[in-house]
Amino acid sequence: MASNWTPDGWQGHEARHLPRYDDAAELARVEATLANYPPLVFAGEARALKAELAEIAGGRAFLLQGGDCAESFAEFHPNNIRDTFRVLLQMAVVLTFASKMPVTKVGRMAGQFAKPRSSATETIDGVELPSYLGDNINGIEFDAATRRPDPERMVKAYSQAAATLNLIRAFSTGGYANLRQVHQWTLDHIGRSPWAAKFAETADRIGEALDFMAACGVDPSTVPQLQGTSFYTSHEALLLPYEQAMTRRDSLTGDWYDTSAHMLWIGDRTRFAGSAHVEYLRGVGNPIGLKCGPSLKPDELLGLLDTLNPAREPGRMTLISRFGDDKVEAALPPLVRAVTRAGHPVVWSCDPMHGNVVKSNSGYKTRPFDRILNEVRGFFAFHRAEGTHAGGIHIEMTGQDVTECVGGAVAITHEALGDRYHTHCDPRLNAAQSLELAFLLAEMLNLEAVERTANAA
Repeated sequence: MASNWTPDGWQGHEARHLPRYDDAAELARVEATLANYPPLVFAGEARALKAELAEIAGGRAFLLQGGDCAESFAEFHPNNIRDTFRVLLQMAVVLTFASKMPVTKVGRMAGQFAKPRSSATETIDGVELPSYLGDNINGIEFDAATRRPDPERMVKAYSQAAATLNLIRAFSTGGYANLRQVHQWTLDHIGRSPWAAKFAETADRIGEALDFMAACGVDPSTVPQLQGTSFYTSHEALLLPYEQAMTRRDSLTGDWYDTSAHMLWIGDRTRFAGSAHVEYLRGVGNPIGLKCGPSLKPDELLGLLDTLNPAREPGRMTLISRFGDDKVEAALPPLVRAVTRAGHPVVWSCDPMHGNVVKSNSGYKTRPFDRILNEVRGFFAFHRAEGTHAGGIHIEMTGQDVTECVGGAVAITHEALGDRYHTHCDPRLNAAQSLELAFLLAEMLNLEAVERTANAA
């Protein structure tokens, strides 16, 4: 991998959005503890994901990346993990069935705790305290003891990530993801959605296809691809002391890998030239994501790609655009065209969440579903016109029946936001809205597939 690189080399660069720990000895002790813990993921798994992403970069597959805005200690429960996994499975089946392409599934799970904030402090009733930065750093309750950045929280985050990964691996390979179970993935609380009935139709057609295979003498129970699925984890590599402590040398290749997740990404607020986060991630072998917001210029993006992927390795880089529905039409084309001209092999993925946050008249932050769809449509329309591949979607969602984003077929109103507003950070799509988005994405992917076939002819 990168030359002249060490896991702690980021400490000599500008590091924004990191907490200030008041006890250096305590931090060092926790870092040493984590450095001796087992890896959460393995280098071979990260390389397998990179190979799948290379297929997407080549226009032959699609990336579905989704999960919590910020995982919390309070909401840690096996049912929550299961339900989010179920919805992602449903979305992937819909997308695969429509596009006739493999869908790579990556969760914002098992490590997505830390979040950058616009201000380092928060003031309420004249009291100023550190801002809440995620459960692996401090607590959300507004008191001095809880808001103190506590290194021990990294150990608890590791334990929760390990337990989450253990359950995800059991679900993905232990029979739960078997396509014969596809009817069982629908959550009870989305039964009133019109998209639940549409998913049932898709499930019926999959069942008929499996029956046809069996009638032809191909036993679906002996086909590994139908019995389980590959599922990967990802998070923003924001808390660099934790990421450094989880960095290991691969015994097979000698390369460094961040073993806290299969895929890491750099946020829009930390992707500047000379950034400590860029310096750290340039040296690990994992697939890397890069959030691309409205302020990113083409030359700056090319410079970051040259730093993070100088060998131009397919599957290494995923560019996650996050502009807002009113900016995507102007902001996306210059970046795509510059990257295409430069010959960088990347996955283009759309994050329609972060640019579409509004303040509701009820006082809650929310994301209007129609704005989310508009950004996705603009993203796909440009790539289709340009002849490039709209390769993925990156969403904040949950399997819970929350009321955080307004709109959708099961219409959530501004007045209803307070009914089940549970997020610790930004609003998430609920299960019904996520499935609705999957079907609308499927229509766009199907259109792309038709045009691709017509062009080939």
